[in-house]
Amino acid sequence: MSSFPDHSPFVSPFTGLGPRVGVALSHGFTGSPHAVRAWAKALAEQGYAVRIPLLPGHGTSWQELARTRWQAWHAAYDEAYRELASECDYVFTAGLSMGGALALRVAAKRPVAGTILVNPGLVIDDPRAPIAGILKFVLKSTPAIANDILKPGIDEGAYARTPVAAAHELNRMFKDTVRLLPRITAPVRVFRSTVDHVVSDTSITALRRGLTHAPLELTVLENSYHVATLDNDADKIFRGSAAFIQDVLTTSGERAFPGAPEGQLP
Repeated sequence: MSSFPDHSPFVSPFTGLGPRVGVALSHGFTGSPHAVRAWAKALAEQGYAVRIPLLPGHGTSWQELARTRWQAWHAAYDEAYRELASECDYVFTAGLSMGGALALRVAAKRPVAGTILVNPGLVIDDPRAPIAGILKFVLKSTPAIANDILKPGIDEGAYARTPVAAAHELNRMFKDTVRLLPRITAPVRVFRSTVDHVVSDTSITALRRGLTHAPLELTVLENSYHVATLDNDADKIFRGSAAFIQDVLTTSGERAFPGAPEGQLP
């Protein structure tokens, strides 16, 4: 069984050798840092500086999330990026689900080295999405699609209800993010589950169409559902993320090493 969900933010300093590398990580909609904490720890073990903010309205109650605008989510994640940019030579953005959209937004607006996404959301397929702005006045919440995890006994710690007002904000943010995709020029690495009951392939199609100026590499996850960072393919994501970072640095003529005594570089 999984441990009790830890909703607190995650902060780890740079401890590696070579160029200073940072990774700004984001959790998903109605979730918390718990869903991506193991991912963050794996990157921190490589020596990278890592930040996971607790996005406003998350880790508390769905009622608080219902009072939160999408711009607040973006601002919190952008602040994490700016903190890393002030102390690192290279900063990567990364995220799960809605966190992937936030990572793409910052990549479109800031000088990032690359972006790593796990089952990123960019389109809401629910037919009620276009009328959520009106529906929120008569329907406060709906049952959440949480814990979409193939591995048994795992709890991502997401809300049991989805506030309709927040879903409306999410839909607005997704649409604005899709508009920004052509601005991205840094490479993008996507980890995509073959079975995902939360985000459909419509989001991946939107990503492919929008990334007109950035290289896109997709890795298939065959043994995980939506919250793949807590699922059977988690290690594949962690290893692939570190390899992607090293590939980008190598292309840039740099290389970062895991923390080790000087003279014992791998």
